Amino acid sequence: MARKTSGTGKRSTTIREVAERAGVSVATVSRILSGTYPAAPATRAKVMKAVDELDYVANHHARALQGSTRKSIAIIVNSVTSPHYAHVAQGVQTQAAEDSRLCQIGTSGGDAERELAMVRFMREQHPEAVILAGDVNADDEYRARMSRYAHALAAIGSRLVLCGRPPLGPDAPAVVVEYDNTGGAFAATSHLLSNGHKRILYLGRRTGFTTADARVEGYRSALAAHGVPHDPGLEADGTFERREGYRMMQERLTAGAPDFTAVFAANDQIAAGARQALLERGLTVPGDVSLIGFDDLPPAADIDLTTVYQPHEELGRTAVRLALEHARHGGPPPHTVLGAHLVLRGSVRPVLAG
Repeated sequence: MARKTSGTGKRSTTIREVAERAGVSVATVSRILSGTYPAAPATRAKVMKAVDELDYVANHHARALQGSTRKSIAIIVNSVTSPHYAHVAQGVQTQAAEDSRLCQIGTSGGDAERELAMVRFMREQHPEAVILAGDVNADDEYRARMSRYAHALAAIGSRLVLCGRPPLGPDAPAVVVEYDNTGGAFAATSHLLSNGHKRILYLGRRTGFTTADARVEGYRSALAAHGVPHDPGLEADGTFERREGYRMMQERLTAGAPDFTAVFAANDQIAAGARQALLERGLTVPGDVSLIGFDDLPPAADIDLTTVYQPHEELGRTAVRLALEHARHGGPPPHTVLGAHLVLRGSVRPVLAG
């Protein structure tokens, strides 16, 4: 049986194929998917199983989209309370509004399974782009499944956009817009090393998560470039939250007197929590311990924190622009890396000789 072919050359499943797989009529499939048919649980289960196996997207959504000017952009972030994700989402919303698009937003909590489920759900709404922003534990299975979703989105004329994270692989038709996380971390660590610090505590290691891995890579690369041996004991595991920065530093100080002169925190929230723990122990920043963060978001300026600036809203705006341009013009999916730079404030001082 012939199947419909999209503009990308990838065949899309028809409702008739779903009906044949489930062993029911086309009308039954249509009514079940529209929610207007009180089908027996066993019949509904067979239909939904066929929909899942064939990766079917109901055509009535496509027809509705074709007849409507209310086009949309979808974005999935880890959290809407984090300053980082809030600024990226604002950039997406601003650019979408300028391009006369509505904006849908969902949160994943950083959970890979939930993110995959949300991409599948949003694909059924036929947005022009589905933007993924935030850290995720991207193992091989995740990359393979998300790559299939990227192909499925392309088959209906949409685009998957990886925002602030690396590509899925050479064959995944996904637009990529990311920061230079590794370069920013290299610059931050190098600044501490240039000020004489050799024992630099890294807070926020999270193995397997894309952003965290890139930043710890920059930290280690800077140590190697300056001829300073890497000490795994100077890396602490934790998530990118203020309370985690406080916890990591508290645990370190409870274990004994500081065996470090500087701290590189994986983001500003961690830095703020670590600073609070230091102050509670009677230690000053930068008098006793120098401190650097990453992001240049609140509360960085308020606590006079040297940090790495990233253009968060521009990341979101660029994600929308590139997705729409690629949908119009085609070709290889673009991969853009936005620059990051060090913002010098008052939280670092040179190690005193002698």
